[in-house]
Amino acid sequence: MKGHLFYGAVFFILAMVISACAQAETCPHWPAERLRNELNALEEQLARWDAAYYQRGQSLISDELYDSLRQKQQFWRVCAGRAGEPPLPLLPAGKMPHPVAHTGLRKLTDRRAVARWLAERRDVWLQPKIDGVAVTLVYRQGKLEQAISRGDGRQGEDWLEKVRAIPGVPSTLAGAPDPLVLQGELFLLMNGHRQQAHGGVNARASVAGVLMRNRPSERLAQLGIFIWAWPDGPPEMSQRLAQLAAWGFTLTRDYTRPVSSVEDVIRWRERWFANPLPFVTDGVVLHQARSPSGRYWRNKPALWAVAWKYPPAEQVTRVERVMFRIGRTGKITVVLALDPLQLDDKWVRRVNIGSLARWRFWDIVPGDQVAVSLKGQGIPQVTRVAWRSVERPVLTAPDAERYHAFSCFTPQAGCRQQFIARLVWLSGPQGLMMNGVSEASWRMLVEHGRVKELADWLTLTPESLRTLPGVGDKQAQRLHQQFMLARRQPFLRWLLALGAPLSADQLAGVTGWQQAKRLPTHIWQRQAGVGDKRAAQLVAFFRQPALQRVANSLRQQHIAGFADDALSDPDVDN
Repeated sequence: MKGHLFYGAVFFILAMVISACAQAETCPHWPAERLRNELNALEEQLARWDAAYYQRGQSLISDELYDSLRQKQQFWRVCAGRAGEPPLPLLPAGKMPHPVAHTGLRKLTDRRAVARWLAERRDVWLQPKIDGVAVTLVYRQGKLEQAISRGDGRQGEDWLEKVRAIPGVPSTLAGAPDPLVLQGELFLLMNGHRQQAHGGVNARASVAGVLMRNRPSERLAQLGIFIWAWPDGPPEMSQRLAQLAAWGFTLTRDYTRPVSSVEDVIRWRERWFANPLPFVTDGVVLHQARSPSGRYWRNKPALWAVAWKYPPAEQVTRVERVMFRIGRTGKITVVLALDPLQLDDKWVRRVNIGSLARWRFWDIVPGDQVAVSLKGQGIPQVTRVAWRSVERPVLTAPDAERYHAFSCFTPQAGCRQQFIARLVWLSGPQGLMMNGVSEASWRMLVEHGRVKELADWLTLTPESLRTLPGVGDKQAQRLHQQFMLARRQPFLRWLLALGAPLSADQLAGVTGWQQAKRLPTHIWQRQAGVGDKRAAQLVAFFRQPALQRVANSLRQQHIAGFADDALSDPDVDN
């Protein structure tokens, strides 16, 4: 859909897709029939979006998601062994031939690729990659005679009537060669657009919508033009820029810079990405000043120009698995395992989408394609479901009513996740502060039957730890040392480690388990300064049979605050 792109160059595009995806994405582990069905469904949907976009001027999907799914289509074609087939037609060919074919742009993926490209060339100039719609302007005897949409690069639609209504396109040019052919981008005029902050704002689709209308619209006045190619123009770039500016195409002069190193490119790329511009961009384009005569241009990627795109604000990736995480308090969250993707400098392999209700609202299953972006502080988030898999497996989620603040104090069937989460909290910085005792440590101890209740680890010795697979003398000694240090933690630390629903300051007046167990609601309200709900939670916490059982174990281990007087619980359940 972009003016610079040439979608018919199958093998070139496929090579770029494979290169971009090779480090992260793998072909889906689907039977051949399913891959064929999924690919066919995606191609049919892309065709519907294309028809709406090009025939009715309607954008039913964001530019970024369309591009991602079009790339996904090409990658799946490789997986399906259909790389040699031509892709679906994306652009209407039109009936008006271009005097000079529109070339495409090969995409460079990183600074090393840019450095390699620069090393083989001289007299290179850099421009912003405008996110709009490509057009050919033809002037004869100084008058605008033709305006042709990009089409398939060889032929396009007649846009003359509409382009004449764009204020930034001169109707006459003094001293212009006859004929004069210019290629450029029609774009949405912006006021101080910062690409890094504002993103693409679907500008390309807005431009296409205006140009696809049957009759010229008042919105044409909101469009501008950026000339990025003058086939058979003056040999020196500086001459071209000066002449274009003299004719009124001043943006080309203002936003074309000479570059001789990858550092030059990076500096301008970052500057244009962060600073206000009069148009939306999606990267930069490197042009070699000298190019072949226009009669040699073909509708395929040029050798004398390449693009280096900005990192997209959101990317589409496949959901590999849907995982249900049960936390210490019984809260269930849903985590998606993804085909790895890179956002900025971060590799994303998993994303937390929140509660069961939110997951059911999204209706995400393995095989779906989701759009992922980074929110504040670089945390990945799912922004939408870009494409739903044709085959939709039925997933069984945990029963939310089974899990709560007082469930799973032992790793019985269905309880292992919550039990391990309790241990992780207990040993963490908010609890007993055991350095080097991780979730993996607890998982190992639970899976090998060494920890069956919250306090069992207090009975472990270096000798018993050494019998675990992969645990040597040093690791056994380190674990045991942390367990012994935890014994000495004050009573308030132990209460927090067990999950008492108060802060250390609010618990300051509590000196022992038995004392806390006897406190009624109104005393908690006065002593801790809490409301009815929290006071009731505290009473329930200290009188919970499962926690009473843990307290008994801690008394037997002579832990401070639990050993003051006898703690009997003749009838405790898990």
